[in-house]
Amino acid sequence: MDRPPLPPTVSGRTAFLKLLAQEGITHLFGNPGTTELAIMEAMSQQSAIDYVLGLQESVVVGMADGYARASNKLAACNVHVAPGLGNAMGALYNAKFYGSPVLITAGQQEQGHGLMEPMLYDPLVPIAQPMVKWAIDVTRVQDLPRIVHRAAKVALTPPTGPVFISLPGDILDAEAPLDLGHPTRVDAEVRPSDSALERLADRLLAARNPVLIAGHELATRDAIKEAVDLAETLGAAVWQQTVPYAAHFLSEHPAFVGQLTRSQTQVRGWLQPHDLLVCLGADVLRMSVHNPMACRSCRSPNATGNSARTIRRSVRSGPT
Repeated sequence: MDRPPLPPTVSGRTAFLKLLAQEGITHLFGNPGTTELAIMEAMSQQSAIDYVLGLQESVVVGMADGYARASNKLAACNVHVAPGLGNAMGALYNAKFYGSPVLITAGQQEQGHGLMEPMLYDPLVPIAQPMVKWAIDVTRVQDLPRIVHRAAKVALTPPTGPVFISLPGDILDAEAPLDLGHPTRVDAEVRPSDSALERLADRLLAARNPVLIAGHELATRDAIKEAVDLAETLGAAVWQQTVPYAAHFLSEHPAFVGQLTRSQTQVRGWLQPHDLLVCLGADVLRMSVHNPMACRSCRSPNATGNSARTIRRSVRSGPT
């Protein structure tokens, strides 16, 4: 019986860019150094991906984060060894808490060379791990297709978020027969059980003074209209989550009260009159350090006193 033919022999650097292109990447944001020279060489030999230069790694990750937010697609960026990854941590923190699907890679010294304590060396995975959903070193060029495809799948599976791959120089230079495989995705379209929806409906209908907190997933999931319909049906006031990442509700709508602050005392005062709190795709009341003296007045920015009744009457009469 004849053996199936081996797949074409390809270098790690060429395979890496082909794998990104398979995953829909059209722009690679980066700040290259010596450990990324192999990637830069491969960039000049292809046309599927454009390279966008940043002069510092926090800017690079910030650009990729912004691109992912604006496109609602996977983004990719490449930073330079341990100090470059360290420079990027603040921007990576932002991507983590927004949930941006960003595939972050960093060039690394050749495997084994780390024993010589070369310039700019440190293990990269422990640095990245606190800020990403998944982090891994590539130790064999044969594993590169599986790693890149898994990283993209993990980044795009809700709750979405950044992932990290460490790319040693010997992996980028290595050549081997590689089957590049193909992208896979997790179908995350789910709904609550009928019994859970019935309990929720009962709570909503029984509430005399409900309030909604509009979160950034309303924007990323294109569900703002549905949130407006719910607020109008219930006659509910709507606040924006405490740390806004975008416009999460129609700011001119009569149900919209404003943005919740990060003052626990203030927010408690604003929400206490309500008998039901519904969070829609929101970070649930992420706060700053508690300071009881930060706000002595708990008055709502858009209404005072019997604000809930006022808002409910306004919503039920419809937008003007």
